[in-house]
Amino acid sequence: MAESWLFWNDGPHEPPWNMAADEALLLEAPARKIPLLRCYAWSRPSVSLGYVQTLEAAPAGYAAVRRPTGGGVVYHDHDFTFSVTFPMGHWLTGLNRMESYNWLNRSLQRALVALGFPAQLSAQEIPHQVDRARMVCFTNPTRYDLLLEGRKIAGSAQRRTADGLLHQASLHWGAPLPVERPLLTEALLRGLGEVMEVETLPFSPGESLQQRIQDLVTTKYGTDDWNRLR
Repeated sequence: MAESWLFWNDGPHEPPWNMAADEALLLEAPARKIPLLRCYAWSRPSVSLGYVQTLEAAPAGYAAVRRPTGGGVVYHDHDFTFSVTFPMGHWLTGLNRMESYNWLNRSLQRALVALGFPAQLSAQEIPHQVDRARMVCFTNPTRYDLLLEGRKIAGSAQRRTADGLLHQASLHWGAPLPVERPLLTEALLRGLGEVMEVETLPFSPGESLQQRIQDLVTTKYGTDDWNRLR
């Protein structure tokens, strides 16, 4: 039997707004009670840094913001970005971190294969000698990342709190997207439906959510205190 998720087909935003939106959705997950998938874009060339990284890891010429999740530097210039927020108590929050990656990344793999890209799940781990404070996400595949012809094409990171689980993911070919965003979105929805038996209902943010996002931009993601925290 299919389970229902909400789907927010969002547009491009400034880097602090994008990270604030994902955290706001996590904070509101208990009241929402069901998962929410958000597909979005970036209003200018940007990078997001993993939670444990320093701002010095960001390359020159890109707007930078620290994520609430871990991982390495992710370039948001030609990428396809999405997040899923799960309320605590959803079956996926009861899995260990790697198994939750497995389910979500197999769904994305199914989407890519349907579009003619034979992506494979990585079985390797990030070597211990890699400097995680400065590493670039797409040059360091880890287990259950997606590889295409041996190159990492998709990565993800998570944060778990008492409210639930936030999964942030990015798909990047290392060049402009070879497939239009609407087709990628449709394929992702199909992949989730086939692998996780998900059906989606449209979602639009209300005034209270938009205000919460803006508050997080002002007090957290748009501040030097957050972005230079490490």
